[in-house]
Amino acid sequence: MTASLPRQAATPPDESERPVENPRHKVRRRALTLLIIVLLIGVPAGYLVISANQSRASGKDKEAKYSARGLTPGWPTKVQRRLYQVTVPHPADYIASYETNNWRTSRLYVEFRTNSAGLDSFLEGMGVRRDDLKKDHITVSARDQKVSGWNFKVPGVWSGLAHPQKNPAPTQDVVVNMSDPNYPMVYVVSRTVP
Repeated sequence: MTASLPRQAATPPDESERPVENPRHKVRRRALTLLIIVLLIGVPAGYLVISANQSRASGKDKEAKYSARGLTPGWPTKVQRRLYQVTVPHPADYIASYETNNWRTSRLYVEFRTNSAGLDSFLEGMGVRRDDLKKDHITVSARDQKVSGWNFKVPGVWSGLAHPQKNPAPTQDVVVNMSDPNYPMVYVVSRTVP
């Protein structure tokens, strides 16, 4: 027979028996804990703040763009230029655009100044030539002039053309002020029917 040993009660060691933690180790451990908390909470919070500010700024830009009444300085977007088939040439300046949409017709109004070669390039992009411009022919309607704020009654050397296309391609009305033949000013209304 084997003798069994008496059981000893498991007692936790006294606080005095635990090894003393090195103070440097304690500081490092706390610093590491603080760093982890900052990374887990601070970084996502900072990202959310930055994202919210960018979203708000983007919303304000879009609100300003879509609440605009009339031409606003700047290039039409690439999507607008492709959809309405308005290729603003290089070089060009004094560029402004405005888009309107309703259930019947969408229109893009664009104005810009270019040089003689730029005008030829713009017209070629539409599939027409400079010879197609007719002197004193104002093709932009009174309604479109009112919407855009254009005034073709002021003195100038005006020429224009209408470029109708089969749906779904847009129809363009172009008026060019050739008062300075080296730097003609071009006015375009391109409209699509959904």
